[in-house]
Amino acid sequence: MSDESPLPQTAAPSGVPHAIGAYVLWGFMPLYLLLVKQVPAFEFVGWRIIWTLPICLLIVAFRGQFPAIREALRDRRAVLVLAASAILIGVNWVVYVWAIQQNQVYAASLGYYINPLVNVLLGTMLLKETLSRAQWIAVALAGVGIAVLAAGALTTLWISLTLAFSFGTYGLLRKQVSVGALPGLTIESAILLLPALGVAAWFAASPAGSSFGDNLGLSLAIALGGALTAFPLLLFAIAARRMDYSALGFVQFLAPSIVFVLGLTVFGEELHPAQAFCFGCIWVAAAIFIWDLLAKRRAPAPTRPT
Repeated sequence: MSDESPLPQTAAPSGVPHAIGAYVLWGFMPLYLLLVKQVPAFEFVGWRIIWTLPICLLIVAFRGQFPAIREALRDRRAVLVLAASAILIGVNWVVYVWAIQQNQVYAASLGYYINPLVNVLLGTMLLKETLSRAQWIAVALAGVGIAVLAAGALTTLWISLTLAFSFGTYGLLRKQVSVGALPGLTIESAILLLPALGVAAWFAASPAGSSFGDNLGLSLAIALGGALTAFPLLLFAIAARRMDYSALGFVQFLAPSIVFVLGLTVFGEELHPAQAFCFGCIWVAAAIFIWDLLAKRRAPAPTRPT
């Protein structure tokens, strides 16, 4: 019998800090969008994509990940999946920016409150993830709150559902493809680059002209969109690969909660009783879900019979 003791197993890195970082940045995104409110949604998303790609390439060069990009591009399935995820995130960006510009802050917030339930649905049905009894109670409670709110917001429900399902499916696709977070985001940005250039050129040729290049302050604000796009998406992609998709969805309640507070304080939207009831249900549901996750982490591991 050897005297050597087995090496301790290294715990898998957690995706929770990355998820929290991504959702905090996304939660405060409406404040940034106030700076570029005069830019049409389609044009802004075009410039957002154009400025995201060079930032991704700089980080790729710094981290020496060009071989990973070349390897991913040789995988036909990976390229097709990333093309689909690129289209989904592009749709999500356009609808979200348009909603904020039209002062539909609560509709945007509701979309990202529905999104965790979409994640749970996709995670349990497609990824065969399982939920505890407490987590199912949390899902049911959140569902009741969202149903009450949705019943009173039918005219803007398409905004909420488009945001929820486009981003939920985007995260699912990114979880399925074996491409690193940064290389994947770089390829997605490259796929969207040609349509983005076309959109920017179309607006530049219009009578109103391009929003970029005329005013230094506005141009810098538009360019900042590249960094504010790349970094949270990079954090999210890392989290999506390290966490159960259902658990990732409930951490996401952080972002719409921040947007909700901004809608009350900065954008001055009126809070109706149905909205107050919905947000109360969702916050209780999120507390139950997070409590259950923490309880599982603290529980002692089962001992093996000797």
